[in-house]
Amino acid sequence: MARYVGAHVSAAGGVENAPLNASKIGANGFALFTKNQRQWVSPPIPEAGAEAFRKNCAESGFVPDGILPHDSYLINLGSPTEEGLARSRAAFLDEMKRCEQLGLNRLNFHPGSHLNLISIDECIKRISESINMALDKTSDVCAVIENTAGQGSNIGNTFEQIAQMIDGVEDKDRVGVCIDTCHSFEAGYDLAGKGGLMEEYPDYDAVMKHFDEVIGFGYIRGMHLNDAKKPLGSRIDRHESLGYGEIGWPLFERIMQDPRLEGIPLILETPNPDLWPQEINKLRSFVK
Repeated sequence: MARYVGAHVSAAGGVENAPLNASKIGANGFALFTKNQRQWVSPPIPEAGAEAFRKNCAESGFVPDGILPHDSYLINLGSPTEEGLARSRAAFLDEMKRCEQLGLNRLNFHPGSHLNLISIDECIKRISESINMALDKTSDVCAVIENTAGQGSNIGNTFEQIAQMIDGVEDKDRVGVCIDTCHSFEAGYDLAGKGGLMEEYPDYDAVMKHFDEVIGFGYIRGMHLNDAKKPLGSRIDRHESLGYGEIGWPLFERIMQDPRLEGIPLILETPNPDLWPQEINKLRSFVK
């Protein structure tokens, strides 16, 4: 089974440019925003642009299983306000439909924030309901929940919270998880084996075993491969280039050799695009 390794590339000038940009860095997978991630409403994707996207993907060898689109940072599917929730649900549905139009089969998103106005349980309930509403009005696209660092009032920093979100989703075949290595580490999951905070999860094996027990490997639909600027358990979301942060290269070597993580997008969101070709090549060198 293939290992799809790439980065979150620019789609400036049209979504059809994303696969071209991914190809330039030697990727065989990629992530993109299908619209301006800092605006609530964007113009529809012209059908000619969608057709060019599919054509460029096919010509460059990209397949849907290796592509992990990301939704807008504005969306909060657990919003405590009715206005914020309605706006977020409409924007999320639009993003799901854009994925359908492009022939993509998953959409990665940050679950949401309670903003200290509602309980975590109520926020999780709203997130699950939001996912159900979007799935009811689309087909084939999987809603992929990304774990968070737990910064501020963001939820989804524990595997238990994500499992609770999934539990509230009616169509379990169309919900999944993206594990972000930086977020996991900064949330306190010691993937790097540095020692400290969570004594029951002291290394990669223990963390992944816990993930499997609480959520299940069958739900993994992607990974973000990022080093961390901030220490273990800091709950501050700051990405770093691979090998330059608190995590270090050994974790990423382990990930590339884990057979359970084949066939999903492995995506860099590291801060220096100039290093992406080197990072991709080094990641590939670990595969035996």
